Amino acid sequence: MFRDQLRQDAARIQDQFDLVLAAYDDLPVTHAMGYATRGGKRLRGFLVLETARLFEVDTTRAIWPATAIEALHAYSLVHDDLPCMDDDDLRRGQPTVHVKWDEATAVLAGDALQTLAFDLVARVAVGTAETRISLVQSLSEASGANGMVLGQALDMAAEAAPAPLDLDQITRLQAGKTGALIEWSASVGAVLAEADPAPLRQYARALGLAFQIADDILDVEGDAEKAGKRLNKDDAAGKATFVSLLGLDQARSRAAELIEQANAALEPFGSRTETLKQAARFVIARDS
Repeated sequence: MFRDQLRQDAARIQDQFDLVLAAYDDLPVTHAMGYATRGGKRLRGFLVLETARLFEVDTTRAIWPATAIEALHAYSLVHDDLPCMDDDDLRRGQPTVHVKWDEATAVLAGDALQTLAFDLVARVAVGTAETRISLVQSLSEASGANGMVLGQALDMAAEAAPAPLDLDQITRLQAGKTGALIEWSASVGAVLAEADPAPLRQYARALGLAFQIADDILDVEGDAEKAGKRLNKDDAAGKATFVSLLGLDQARSRAAELIEQANAALEPFGSRTETLKQAARFVIARDS
């Protein structure tokens, strides 16, 4: 059920990207934007669409924030891959944007994708002015200096720190870098329905942390070809991770505990959340 829905939602989001980007000029930066938004699991967009379905919100409304969060996530990856950041040459099994084009094009494509995200959540089709303002404000918070950007800044600072981060510090870092956008994604359905997003945010906080632990495990023992990127980078850089701090067995146990917490948060919704529960289990069972 979940995997089929994930594939269907990924296709819907790709169609929406194709529609939106077709209105842009035929320039390298536009091609780089399209390139950066292809592929990937689309888990964040799925969470937007699935939580919208939970509240019986029409997909024609939810597809805009679903595409927006994937645009913003793509921007973060383009910039994260730059030589001044994590300096990666492979993403989703393909050359990174700055390798395929150049650094200037990558910076501009990332900038354009970030602003596109806010354009998309502000579209009239999303809902009332109040709903759109709420989504713009919360996305700004999740992606900015109190959210994803904060996490990335803490991650870069850790590279030059005299000692590795401890467990509380790495948890805070990843709550911003990875968790903030996941939490936003899972709250969108409730916002669109003008319902209480608190249970879904609780679900997403646990899910986001489990996602990062699973990433740390894959970085140690994953298959680079399946992952589509270089592995073992954190260990080579001497960075603290959940695996380096907890060990593989305890990291797996902690991720499993978090998934149980995530799914427990969905109990108020009853059987209608089975796909979201399957998504949570997928997060720690995936191989890429």
